[in-house]
Order: sequence, then structure tokens, then C-alpha cells
Amino acid sequence: METKYIFVTGGVVSSLGKGIISSSLACLLNAHGYHVTIQKFDPYINIDPGTLNPYEHGECYVTEDGHEADLDLGHYERFTNVPTSKANNVTTGRIYKNVIEKERRGDYLGKTVQIIPHITDEIKRNVLLLGETGKFDFIITEIGGVVGDIESLPFLEAVRQLRWELGDNALCIHLTYMPYLQAAKELKTKPTQHSVKQLQQLGIQPDLLVLRTEHDIPETMREKIAQFCNVSRNAVFQSKDCASIYEVPLMLHSQKMDEVVLTKMHAPVNGEPRMKPWHDFVDKIHHATETVTIGLVGKYVELQDAYKSINEALFQACTYLDHKLNLKYIHSEKLTDENVGEMMEGLDGVIIAPGFGNRGIEGKFIAQKWCRENDIPTFGICLGMQCMVIEFARNVLGYSDANSVEMDPSTPHNVIDMMEEQKHISDMGGTMRLGAYDCRLTPGSIVAEAYGSSEIRERHRHRYEFNDAYREEFEKAGMKCVGENPQSHLVEVVEIPGKRWMVGTQYHPEYASTVLNPHPLFLSFIEAAIAYKTSK
Repeated sequence: METKYIFVTGGVVSSLGKGIISSSLACLLNAHGYHVTIQKFDPYINIDPGTLNPYEHGECYVTEDGHEADLDLGHYERFTNVPTSKANNVTTGRIYKNVIEKERRGDYLGKTVQIIPHITDEIKRNVLLLGETGKFDFIITEIGGVVGDIESLPFLEAVRQLRWELGDNALCIHLTYMPYLQAAKELKTKPTQHSVKQLQQLGIQPDLLVLRTEHDIPETMREKIAQFCNVSRNAVFQSKDCASIYEVPLMLHSQKMDEVVLTKMHAPVNGEPRMKPWHDFVDKIHHATETVTIGLVGKYVELQDAYKSINEALFQACTYLDHKLNLKYIHSEKLTDENVGEMMEGLDGVIIAPGFGNRGIEGKFIAQKWCRENDIPTFGICLGMQCMVIEFARNVLGYSDANSVEMDPSTPHNVIDMMEEQKHISDMGGTMRLGAYDCRLTPGSIVAEAYGSSEIRERHRHRYEFNDAYREEFEKAGMKCVGENPQSHLVEVVEIPGKRWMVGTQYHPEYASTVLNPHPLFLSFIEAAIAYKTSK
């Protein structure tokens, strides 16, 4: 079968959930037996999201091949169980960078370089790149932003051209918003009509419409939208608010969206999709009665997308262990020695969150000290692991001035030091230790027991590391280095065996947790939190 391309655009307002719709459709096509991947084209000039503040763009996701990517790639992997790569996330910045580099090399033979055809050709080349691998039956391409945004125009022009070049092997889905006016007590179709008209003015006729709504859309209203937007009635779907994003694939399947897409693209429907494991997971969400309370200590806690992958990994682990997750966000800037007991009260487990920079770091040390002294199941991730090390050095080893050179370059006890290969790098973007690396675990350790293996591979995003010169002191005092990279011998995992569950990982296990394969470390952590709750 020739690779088929599905383009997903958005209208009316941003943040409607194009990533969830794309992921849900990919999930359904996977369940029909097709090989599917999703790519995101973002219309901002940053080369990638790696240098973006989480307040700007939420979490920075990292692929196995070391690309710093949009958080939607996390949704793609969680819904499809298919790893993504650098090819799955492209920005305007990367497109222009590629074109300018080609111009400098003389690849355009002295021609005037323009938006059309040079920028649009580069966009098209990137869209088709994954299809050329021969691995995928369907490639879903999500175009970031909203139709009408000036920065999206080159991407939409590229979509228009590909739509005609690919013929029956291309299909366009447009996601819009159906507002409900409380005063008039009615849904309004006009924003959708205007959004589709804008798309049509750019030369793109959507094949399917997905209407984001808080209320059920009456049949007569769907017929009206189909008529005014030149879309067949069976290709108008509603995406009503769900209790969980993981219900969206089932909701779309109940409206036969997967069947309509396959029929329109002349691909066999192959009967009902094999969604039993997904149904079982959603059933567990609905039938969990017990609750486990986890505290997440970080400096971006007012921003729900900053720790998206951690939130979802916790939710998945809790669901598989038949518990509801009560996630309590604790702002590390507000933690003091005086209020830590009050702010951490009632927690069954604690995550010390990853991050960069000095802000809120002392609060993380305070939280970690309280967790260690009160023997609360604790999971430190990346900077969170480094905080565990620094707190232990200060309060157990007696080095009161211990620190990371990131926070204090002149610290006399640099228990966290800059990685050797990072010391001469001045650029910020894409220069850290990024992507998947091997890790060897100590047999019998908490982490080795959780994984059921001593050889693992996990994704990284960091510039600083455990200072090996202090390893012997830490080990003697009770903090064991139980995971290291077999090539570089960098310490990847620490744990305190005398505690209920106290583990720090330099890598980011949350990136690898999916709906059908929850991460073993998060399962182990939640099991410990449930056991602690039961013992209280």
C-alpha cells in the first residue's frame, strides 16, 4: 500500500486539542492493523522548543534520537506506542535554516530564493520524509497554530500543493470550536463556517470536520454545517469534553471516524479495530475507587503542561494499580523549613521535579530533607535526583555548602558537576546530553527489581552530573549508586536502600510511559505510595 497522508488543521481558537485528535485517530488506525506515525509542524522561528521557557510552550519532550520536541509528541507516543524522532517535529526556524544553508552552499544556482517555491518545497520535503522510509501506511501531519495566523501560511500553502499532488493519498481534517452562548442557550455554527471559509480561500477544502464542544451538537446543526462547509454529513464529528483524554479514541470510533477516513482514502476497513486493551484501561479509570495522593514539588506547578509527561505517567501507573490519582502541586519557591510539614501533609508519595536554574531550588532541598527524614516514598527526576544528592551531602555527609556548579559555580563541594564534554559549549539549543543512553543497574536494587532487568535504555536531557569523586562517601553513608552508563560510567540512578522507596534518576523515565506500556519505575513508585498509605 502506498503511504497515505492526513493533514490536521485548527480554526477559531488555539489549544482545541489537535494533538489529541491526531493521536486518537492514529490509535484507531493502529488498532485496524496499519502502521501509523504523526508529525507536528510548528510555525515558530525557534529551531526547536529546547530553549523555550515552559511558560511559553509547556513541557519540552525528548525523542529517543535526542531531539527536543513539542509536548504533542508525548501524546503521539502515549497513544500509539510508536517512538518518534527528529523527523516528527519541524519548526519554521528549522525550515528557514535549511533553506538559508542551501542558499549559502549555492544549491539554488544563483536563483532568487522565495517563500514559494523554496520554503514551501522544503516544507513538502519534510512532510514526505517519513513516508520515504517505507515503514508507515499512514502519516498524520498536524499543523500548529490556527488558520488565519500569518505564520502558518507557508505550511498551509504546502498542504494545498500536496493535497493535489498526492490525490487520493491525501486527506484534510479541520478541527474547529463550537461555542455555546449561555445567554442565548444555544450553540453557534458561524465561527466554524468562517474558519472553513478561510481555509477554502487558501485553496484547501477539508474532507472531515471535527467540532470541539462542551455540549452535544444536534443532528440538524451537523447537517447545516455539512451543507455550508461542502463536507458530507457522515464526515462531521463532534469532540465533546471527556473526563479523560484517553476516552477520545473511543468517542471518535463510536461516530465511525476511523471507518470514514479509511473509506475516503480507499483503504480496507478490516472489521472492528482491536481496542480491547484500550477499553480495559478506560474501564479501570472509571472503576477505581481508592485514591493515592502524590505531591509534585517544582517551580512551574501553576502551569499544568510543564510536567505533562510526569502527570500522565503517574496517571497511567495509578490506573493500572486500580487507584485514582490525587496530584497535589507544591510550589518549591513557597517551601520553607517552617511550613514544609504543613505543605507536605497527607502525601503518600512525592516527586521532586526536573528543571533548570536557581529559582525554587532551596525549596526542593527542604522537601527532599523532609521526605528522607519522614521516610516518604520519593522519586527524584533529573534535577530532582541532583537535589536528592545535594541534600544528602549537606545533611548526612555534613557538607553544608554542597551544591551543583549550576547553582553555585564556586561551591567547594561540587557534588553535582558539569559534564566534561559540556564545559566548552556556549550555545544553548540542542547541546545537552540528549536522547536514549544505555544504563546498567545493580542486581537486587529497587530499580533493577522494578525493571526486571539490569540492562535498560532511557532518555536524557541534562548538562550536569553526579561527581564521581564523591561516590565512595555517599555509598558508605547509605546512598547507593545503583545505575551507571556502561561506556562513560556516569551515575544514572541513586537510591537509599534503608528507606521505603527513595530513588533518583538522572534520566527521564516519564518520556517512555505509554497507555499500553506504563513505565515500570512509576508502577513501582505508586505501589510503594499505596503501601505507605495502607500502613498509616
